[in-house]
Amino acid sequence: MRIELGFGAGTQTVEVPDRCVRQVLEPNPVPRGLTGEAEVRRALAEPIGTPRLREIVHPGETIAIITSDITRPMPTWTVMPPLLEELYAAGVRPADITLVFALGSHRPHTAEEMQKLAGERAFREIRCVDGDPDDCVRLGVTSRGTPVDITRVVAEADRRICLGNIEYHYFAGYSGGAKAIMPGVSTRAAIQANHSMMVQEAACAGNLDTNPLRQDIEEAAALCGVDFILNVVLDEHKQILRAVAGDITAAHRAGCAFLDTLYRKEIDQRADIVIVSQGGAPKDLNLYQTQKALDNAKHAVRDGGVVILVGSCKEGLGEAIFEAWMTAAPTPRSLIDRIQREFRLGGHKAAAIAMVLEHADIYLVSDLAPALVESLFMKPFPTVQTAYDAAAEKLGRESSVLVMPYGGSTLPRVRADICS
Repeated sequence: MRIELGFGAGTQTVEVPDRCVRQVLEPNPVPRGLTGEAEVRRALAEPIGTPRLREIVHPGETIAIITSDITRPMPTWTVMPPLLEELYAAGVRPADITLVFALGSHRPHTAEEMQKLAGERAFREIRCVDGDPDDCVRLGVTSRGTPVDITRVVAEADRRICLGNIEYHYFAGYSGGAKAIMPGVSTRAAIQANHSMMVQEAACAGNLDTNPLRQDIEEAAALCGVDFILNVVLDEHKQILRAVAGDITAAHRAGCAFLDTLYRKEIDQRADIVIVSQGGAPKDLNLYQTQKALDNAKHAVRDGGVVILVGSCKEGLGEAIFEAWMTAAPTPRSLIDRIQREFRLGGHKAAAIAMVLEHADIYLVSDLAPALVESLFMKPFPTVQTAYDAAAEKLGRESSVLVMPYGGSTLPRVRADICS
């Protein structure tokens, strides 16, 4: 079997004997209706839990639209034209609208990146800015003690609209919804307080209702106030397959339910070798983002097995504290011990990688220097084929293989327990 996997802006291929391939976790077939911009327009016309956006906003009000940064596949450029038309239909002036890129703990954008993300029309007609974690307004504190410090341009707007794409998130349950606010336009201290809950058992992919971290995110968004969301679910080609709009919770839940029909995959048993790709650019820009595919793959590999993690990581490790923790740790176990002593944002992903290494080897196919990869407790390979050949040599030529071409989106589960 010849399998193609996303890698940066291109692809890599690997050949695996047919008899060894247990499953290739492609998206489930779902009925296809409208897609792309047409589906966005449908969602705006049929909001869930709220009136139409044009009935919510009023002339003279300032509008903050919060959207994803360049590390996310959210197609803001497709969403913005119909969203702007909906606002203009209510009499809102372009001068009163600001598109805010939610950086979370990521780097700022260049002007060229902002234009690419926003699309030419939005970049030309309205103000486009990065969220500023150094200029925030304290709006309260959640019941779990997380400060709700929101970037000023969002906090002081009359209306807030959150954009995002919905996919599985390894400790927030799902992306999208209130995540545009927390961590999107919050301070590092606030994000750290929220993300410290990731060590709790219920903070896991696919769980919303009993997830303390997700509940904290949504409480923070309620303290901030969000008037409307517009979220999308993307297919394997990063095209809009479904859009949901309206209430921050009700619309988000509808989007999550649709995602489950598409990307939740039941498997009979764990495999000896799991080959997983983040799906290519922009989701594999760095190891900090590529880790998300690894965290989904851990649910599919047996103890003592091998995860072949495929991601360009052309921008390096991607986050300063993550890099410091990964490069300074004497052993993987030391990272787990450290996160239990002192939770640090950035360090949390280092610990997440270490937790996988407790049960399986990680073979990393990337553009990172081999010596750097080895210092991170992973084995470097230039191609997926050489990585697979090495894994088959280690575990045996008859080793079972499971392939996840869209690892950041796909959630494999052996049984119904969502956090097992």
